[in-house]
Amino acid sequence: MTSKIDDLDLRLIRELQKDARQSYREIAEKLKVAEGTVYNRANKLQELGVIKRFIPDIDFSKLGYDLVAIIGLMVEGGHLPDIEKEIAKKPNVSAVYDVTGDYDAIIVAKFKDRCVLNKFIKGILAMPNVKRTYTMLVLNVMKEEHGVKV
Repeated sequence: MTSKIDDLDLRLIRELQKDARQSYREIAEKLKVAEGTVYNRANKLQELGVIKRFIPDIDFSKLGYDLVAIIGLMVEGGHLPDIEKEIAKKPNVSAVYDVTGDYDAIIVAKFKDRCVLNKFIKGILAMPNVKRTYTMLVLNVMKEEHGVKV
């Protein structure tokens, strides 16, 4: 199913990015359209996969996850997809990216303490075909948003 995303869709996405808990009625008033239009457009965007899910934006540091690690990963041969899938299943992992450059993948993960981070890194290094990791710890978060301004 392919369909063009128009200006109204983009305005709806912006409203949902601000606060996905708004009612469709509130959004309709802001966008000056019928509530049914907002409902239908939101459903269309979900069907198209533009909107994947509605989730809370959590401050993980307030839950004790004070260590954020960015981990570069080097993998032998064609084993990268399998290793990435395995790592992506781990609960501490926020993101796994295929990248260009010195590393094959970048992992972003959050930890409660150094012991958990240490165990995580050693577990990755013990995986077959993992050649090397390079870990950077985040000192300060200057900006962290999971959406883009559309």
